[in-house]
Amino acid sequence: MKILVVGSGGREHTLCWKLSQSPKVEKIYCAPGNGGIGEIAECVDIKVGQEDYFLRLAKFCLKEKIDLTFVGPEVPLCEGMVDYFQSQGLACFGPKKEAARLERSKIFAKEFMRRHNIPTADFEVARSFKEAKDCLRNKNFPIVVKADGLAAGKGVVICQDRNEAIVALENMMVGEVFGQAGSAVVIEECLEGEEVSVLAFCDGRDFIPMVSSQDHKRACDQDKGPNTGGMGAYSPARVITGQLQKRIEEEILMPTISGMQKEGREYRGIIYLGLMINRDGPKLLEYNVRFGDPETQVVLPRLKSDLIEVALACIEGNLSKISLEWESRTSACVVLASGGYPGEYRKGLEISGLKEAAKLKDILIFHAGTKREGEKIITSGGRVLGVTASGETIKEAIDNSYQAVAKINFDKMHYRKDIGWRAIKA
Repeated sequence: MKILVVGSGGREHTLCWKLSQSPKVEKIYCAPGNGGIGEIAECVDIKVGQEDYFLRLAKFCLKEKIDLTFVGPEVPLCEGMVDYFQSQGLACFGPKKEAARLERSKIFAKEFMRRHNIPTADFEVARSFKEAKDCLRNKNFPIVVKADGLAAGKGVVICQDRNEAIVALENMMVGEVFGQAGSAVVIEECLEGEEVSVLAFCDGRDFIPMVSSQDHKRACDQDKGPNTGGMGAYSPARVITGQLQKRIEEEILMPTISGMQKEGREYRGIIYLGLMINRDGPKLLEYNVRFGDPETQVVLPRLKSDLIEVALACIEGNLSKISLEWESRTSACVVLASGGYPGEYRKGLEISGLKEAAKLKDILIFHAGTKREGEKIITSGGRVLGVTASGETIKEAIDNSYQAVAKINFDKMHYRKDIGWRAIKA
């Protein structure tokens, strides 16, 4: 089979790496790819968001006789890439545009949860700055303000008091820091507990959950600093017990998949649940409609089964015939970011130590914001690398990852030094 992976980050590098292990795969392309992906796949110079990129990607697939396309990022899915590819007779893994509304609109997602009795935080919707300010009158703080649309994982602000909430709302709705994504907002109660991620494969009727993971959203140690796309992760999340997993499936996954089917938005592909776990059990914070990043970097290395087989089962509606095997060893990923991320940062900085780090036992290095320049690998994004390690215990996996991190360097390199701290503390 010939495979195309769409995207350029750590998630897409992990997908290419995992797909390359399948005996069914003879050739992998990645559009546009990055400095690390180029070692295992042929990079194609077509970027998400370019003019006519659906058309250009479809033409490429028809010309090269691509058997299956994996869409990594949320934007193409939310813009209807799966619908377009299917209209051209091309197989594409992911939800259609109507199903992808679960991520495209926080308002749609929250109202869907309410319609289908899925446990979540209490919330209100505001579609103007004045309406949003009025919503604050009787609120107990802290509260959470969420931009309705896509904001690359940065559109969520936890506000400790009314002044912080006003600033967040003004930035989103008046200052348009997230463009049209912030023209409407969700204002919800701030839940306490531990955040975890549970992803599942879906074929419209059935689902198979993946192993759990815990992401680290804040930029700095001790969960301080602004929200990012994710600074690291580990798997499995220590708070997910067998009983809790059962509740997540029965109270959240089942009603989500059946609710989407009832509403005529059959869901096929990857569903991502961002969950808060507290004494009341699991509550759903958000949906994503694709593999998470950096969760993918700790989940897929634990998958022993063939990713192609399960993806085809999702597309063909045969997921009930599939069973997945998982590695019992744990995994951890530390994200190396550019200084200043998620704000302004420099590009074009040479990265050293990659070969030395990769030689260490149980280490995988997934490239995110990198570019190849001759023999050099240079930075080209905010999140630059995901250093993933495995181990018999979470602590061993985390220690292994940081040993590799110590060998890598670029100017102003920034990373959290406490990935997995909750698991270690416990």
